[in-house]
Amino acid sequence: MILFYRRGGLGDTLLTFPVLEILKKRGERIFAVGNTDYLKIAKEVGWIDEMHYEIPEGSFSRVIKVSVDGNVKPFPERRIWIVDHYLESLGLKDNYSDTLYLKPIRDNPFKGKAVIHPSSGSKAKNPPIELFLRIEEYLKRHGYQVIYFVGEADEWVKDFVSEFYQSTDPLEIAKALKEARLFIGNDSGISHLASYVGVPTFVFYGPTDPIVWRPIGRKVFQISLNLYCSPCFPNTCRERPCLNVEELFKSFVRTFETLMLNY
Repeated sequence: MILFYRRGGLGDTLLTFPVLEILKKRGERIFAVGNTDYLKIAKEVGWIDEMHYEIPEGSFSRVIKVSVDGNVKPFPERRIWIVDHYLESLGLKDNYSDTLYLKPIRDNPFKGKAVIHPSSGSKAKNPPIELFLRIEEYLKRHGYQVIYFVGEADEWVKDFVSEFYQSTDPLEIAKALKEARLFIGNDSGISHLASYVGVPTFVFYGPTDPIVWRPIGRKVFQISLNLYCSPCFPNTCRERPCLNVEELFKSFVRTFETLMLNY
């Protein structure tokens, strides 16, 4: 039996799933400790056996603790993708899935639509809402239906939009995203989730690192202005030129027209 420990946000948790999948394929019984709302997704796809919020009592053949004081550090010492860092730290070289295979929900509000999530776990990562409103107009001109996602910390979004879907259940959100036409968001857990379920996903990076925090997925398109001062999170400047609305919108349009208009 393996005890796997990782606390953190939704994106942090999802980026550990390749470890869980590989270990499960080797026939291990896995007890996962962390945010159980997030771990429900791993349980749904069969990559863990039990999930706990606190470390359970018992004897384990192996303990993997992803934390500052654990045997796997939560951040790489060099600038590499965090998934590669985890696998290297544990000596795992097996293949893993780039898609979470989940059944979509019935009466899906996202089905066939472009989903926009203009928020994240930190305001310092978020471009002004004007960026997403411009993208909404652009997408509608190209025949897309647009809906916004509103999560637990996103009540403010309702002041700017009329068409939205609200949920705080990560597994439900994942199943809803499964049938979206595309997704646009920031470096957030919901963006990681959209990419992982296989939706074409456009992610804006300002002060955070697109190399270290790249989502899992075959159709993730990262948009960054690549300024000399980036990445800098969490020590962001007040001006945040890396989140300039005009430049990010232009970058989005270039990326979208290259990749999506014939998709």
